[in-house]
Amino acid sequence: MDSSETKTYYQNVVVMRHGDRIDHFDLTWVKTAETPWDPPLINEGLARAFHTGRTFRNLLPFPIHRVFVSPFLRCVQTASEVVTALCAVDYDPDSDSQSSIAVGSIDPSKVKVSIEYGLCETLRREAISPDVVPKDGIFRFDVPQLEAMLPSGTLDRTFEPVYKELPQWEETVMGGRSRYKQIIKALADQYPSENLLSLTHAEGVATSVSEFLEDTAVAEVDYCAYSELRRPISWKNESFTAGNFEVLTKSGQNGITYFAKEQLR
Repeated sequence: MDSSETKTYYQNVVVMRHGDRIDHFDLTWVKTAETPWDPPLINEGLARAFHTGRTFRNLLPFPIHRVFVSPFLRCVQTASEVVTALCAVDYDPDSDSQSSIAVGSIDPSKVKVSIEYGLCETLRREAISPDVVPKDGIFRFDVPQLEAMLPSGTLDRTFEPVYKELPQWEETVMGGRSRYKQIIKALADQYPSENLLSLTHAEGVATSVSEFLEDTAVAEVDYCAYSELRRPISWKNESFTAGNFEVLTKSGQNGITYFAKEQLR
């Protein structure tokens, strides 16, 4: 196509919550945990994540090209399951396999994965109990160790994170929502010709609905719930113009419940 011609299409962005975390099911876990602020998934959470990845592969009308992940362990574990399902070779859509353990091999060229600090949990006491916060207020992640948990060959080592570090502890509610909105748009702008999956936390998924669907309040975001967004992209003369995001997910779909704010008055 001539560079002076205009090419238009939709860019799709999926924003997903992690799977079931252990501290919500085993209340004694935090007592002996080395990092009680960073719980892993339970087996049911791993299975739910893998099933969601299969759902993406079976039902989404578009391929996912890139996955961006919060550095919290539960999100990285969720990403590993989802990406394995997306990249599985000899894929059987009717299989009843419940986790990535059943996958013999993957094609890592299908999806590229990167850790992005901007997708992290909101660092405030409503999201993380002050009882488990590091004494110095600094949340430390072993990023190479987390990257090693991702399916072999899927890590994009060329990716430049939007956020180079975590926000400060006691982040405000509005500060967290502003960050999530900004990171969703920034990642989409960085890869305008690709469809993205951002793997984050409940507040991040809620923000992906409330910030792009006017006068909306989100009431519930289940484990592995996800929103679907899209926006029009126009390319001309090697530059692009992006339209506004449209929220495709209806209330009650994909594990998300929301209301028009006027219903709450």
